[in-house]
Amino acid sequence: MDAVRLILTSRRALARGADTPEIMAEVWQAQALAQAIGSRLAVSGPPELRGEALGLIELAGRGCGALDPPELDPGDLRAAQLTELDDARETLLCLGGLLGEVGMALVGMASAAADETTYWQCMEAIDAADESRDRVREMLRKLAARQEAVPGNGNGSSPF
Repeated sequence: MDAVRLILTSRRALARGADTPEIMAEVWQAQALAQAIGSRLAVSGPPELRGEALGLIELAGRGCGALDPPELDPGDLRAAQLTELDDARETLLCLGGLLGEVGMALVGMASAAADETTYWQCMEAIDAADESRDRVREMLRKLAARQEAVPGNGNGSSPF
């Protein structure tokens, strides 16, 4: 499935999350998806994005590691459904939005946490989501610089 479509599915699921376990599961799914997108960009994306993509893999993995993994059927893991990444710029724009929403959801959960364990899990995951979003912004900056350097490219869009 296309990366943008998976991101939009994650955004909708995160917005529908009703309770802490459900929201935590969606946050974990979003971080796993960010990790998969980073992996795809590191392997087959533009060369100038590879270093940042490797950083995204590490940071998103840290975000997953901060949370208890949800009990999911293998077919429900969105990251495993990633088959296409057609437009790196569009994917990164959408992923940045998702990571921002993840951060906001985590702040809300940390504020309402009934125990210290949940609070600190949220704090660590907030940090990972924020740093992941910084990596995404840097990749977008590098893509924009690449587009400016390509002579005759007036539309500013490219799959990679």
